[in-house]
Amino acid sequence: MSLGSELDALAETIEARRGDDPSKSYTAKLLAKGPLHCGKKLGEEGVEFALAVAAQDDAAVASEAADVIYHLLVALAARGVSPEAVAQALLNRRGVSGLDEKANRPK
Repeated sequence: MSLGSELDALAETIEARRGDDPSKSYTAKLLAKGPLHCGKKLGEEGVEFALAVAAQDDAAVASEAADVIYHLLVALAARGVSPEAVAQALLNRRGVSGLDEKANRPK
């Protein structure tokens, strides 16, 4: 199993839920609430993940990581930013020191 193929499948499922009945789809409900709500939810999930990393077992960390990835993809969809755009941003950084990349970000 490839994480990449799972991410692709999840992104496709999220996009397919856009416009579905929010009372029948959690994804549709999140998307209907818009980017601000999706961003807040992603932040909550990020905190839960960080706490799991600090104090829980590996299964809990993996589960919380899955939640973060799901909510990240929903937030991207809410903003209309494609996973391909994220992949391109990562590709643009390949071979660049993280320290250099951060120093060259617009202030």
